[in-house]
Amino acid sequence: MSDRKRTLILHKRTDDNARTRLIGESSTRSRCPDNNRVLERVTIIPPPRVIQHTGCSPKTPTKVSMTSLDENVNPICRRQELMSQDKIVADYPENMEWIEKVTMESGNEDDNLGRPVQVVLTHPDHTFELDEEALTEILLQDDVKDRSVVVVSVAGAFRKGKSFLLDFFLRFMNSRYIEKNNSDEWLGGETDPLSGFSWRGGSERDTIGILMWSKVFPATMIDGEKVAVILMDTQGAFDSQSTVRDCATVFALSTMLSSLQIYNLSQNIQEDDLQHLQLFTEYGRLALEKSGSTPFQRLQFLVRDWSYPYEAPYGADGGQKILKRRLEISNTQHQELQSLRKHINSCFSDISCFLMPHPGLKIATNPKFDGRLSEIESEFKEHLKILIPMLLAPENLVTKKINGQVVKAKELLEYFKSYIKIYKGDELPEPKSMLVATAEANNLSAVAEAKDLYVQMMECVCGGTKPYLATAHLESEHQRCVDKALHQFQNKRKMGGDEFSQAYLEKLQKDIEDAFHQFKSHNESKNIFKAGRTPAVFFVIAVTTYIASGVLGLIGLSDLAYICNIIMGVALLTLVVWAYVRYSGEFREIGSTIDDLATGIWENINDNNDGHIHGNSS
Repeated sequence: MSDRKRTLILHKRTDDNARTRLIGESSTRSRCPDNNRVLERVTIIPPPRVIQHTGCSPKTPTKVSMTSLDENVNPICRRQELMSQDKIVADYPENMEWIEKVTMESGNEDDNLGRPVQVVLTHPDHTFELDEEALTEILLQDDVKDRSVVVVSVAGAFRKGKSFLLDFFLRFMNSRYIEKNNSDEWLGGETDPLSGFSWRGGSERDTIGILMWSKVFPATMIDGEKVAVILMDTQGAFDSQSTVRDCATVFALSTMLSSLQIYNLSQNIQEDDLQHLQLFTEYGRLALEKSGSTPFQRLQFLVRDWSYPYEAPYGADGGQKILKRRLEISNTQHQELQSLRKHINSCFSDISCFLMPHPGLKIATNPKFDGRLSEIESEFKEHLKILIPMLLAPENLVTKKINGQVVKAKELLEYFKSYIKIYKGDELPEPKSMLVATAEANNLSAVAEAKDLYVQMMECVCGGTKPYLATAHLESEHQRCVDKALHQFQNKRKMGGDEFSQAYLEKLQKDIEDAFHQFKSHNESKNIFKAGRTPAVFFVIAVTTYIASGVLGLIGLSDLAYICNIIMGVALLTLVVWAYVRYSGEFREIGSTIDDLATGIWENINDNNDGHIHGNSS
């Protein structure tokens, strides 16, 4: 017989529906869409009509350990030893029923263990969407919805091991709260691959949006309160595909909705880490309604790959030592640095820090690393045993509170809906990168300086007590001052480049034009002839209509004379009102309307005179 493995395709008909069973080298499972049953792929070894037997009876199935990983590092069950060597192909229908039953049970086991569910989706146009159906399935379970929630979230820069860490959280939660095992041996077997939230090595991002573990862990706190513990994983910040708004939104949402936010950092707490934390928490605080209490609860700095144990030892004590240094406020600090630290302290009711050692160079450089403990440094594992109970043991759980009120699971669903609606709208300002924010401030400063220069130069020309300046001369001086102001703006060193500065140049030109209109109006008010134009126009109208009324009365045109008298009365009344406005300073709008009317009449008469002159000359 040939030693080559053969693939046999078996067909089994159930409930009048034909289904195909694939039997091949690798063992995989897939679900039939019609009845959620599971198809199993198993290995067939020659001879061709006999299935290899290694001792596993169909009637007494044994569980096989998880030995392979998919691309999300989730377990795939392999069952290669299923049937008796003495069974022949004719017995396959009976065996197939047994395989299907076993694999359906296995599938139900996997569902009971939970899986990562994306509850906040990100779209290519950088918008966010809440998967309400998925979130409802998690939070409105009968045994969950009326429990107070403990929400643990991990956030930070991408590719820094957030999901990897959360999978150890899952091991602890399953051991302590599902299996009720209170021993310290919850890390698992040395050769067990790490499964749960999607993670992998490499430099490209893996997690997108906000993920929640579908299995909610029931727990009882020290005071006897029954709570539901929820684990959340978040999209890493500062990857090449996310804007500052994307990063701020994900971090802010997770901070607003969690009772414990773990800020995952690499190697140290640096000033830019604190600046990003300030930006993201402020973006979250803007979305919250004003309240007298601290907006967020517990913040846990987690410094990974700490390389200076001689300065501060690994663990919580060393972490508090470093945290105290980083958040210390002194009078010698710049005001900006003091403000940043005060802001962070004001945002959280409790802040702590933990220093973690490096898990080992083996896993950092091994592309096939699947999370098994045997390849991780013992020092890292020892500190995992300290860190995770410190966060997730019953005595250390922190219930989620909003505005001082404990939040239940069913209420958390409504808060998710409310907060995502805020970030989908235009109620909040657009967060900007440090470069863009600095460039904006830099250009606005240049605009203000250039405008101030223009105003100062124009004040010397026609401002204050300076005498009236002819319109043509004023416009000439205006152009000279504009050139000086634009020259100063263009020669000012600005961040962002010429293209970025173009919008601010246009703003400067508009501001200068607005200022020029004010100078022009002020200059016009100094012209004694123009200042007397309004009373002169109405006085001339009154005198002209008075004379016309007398002449028309003499020749018997009394109706026209009457109309002239009315016009004369209106002109005199308008003149009196104008004089009162000028004297008292009240009803300035009425005074402006009278001036505009007088100017219109004046210009109309001048235009008619110019037309007659041009007509006679032609």
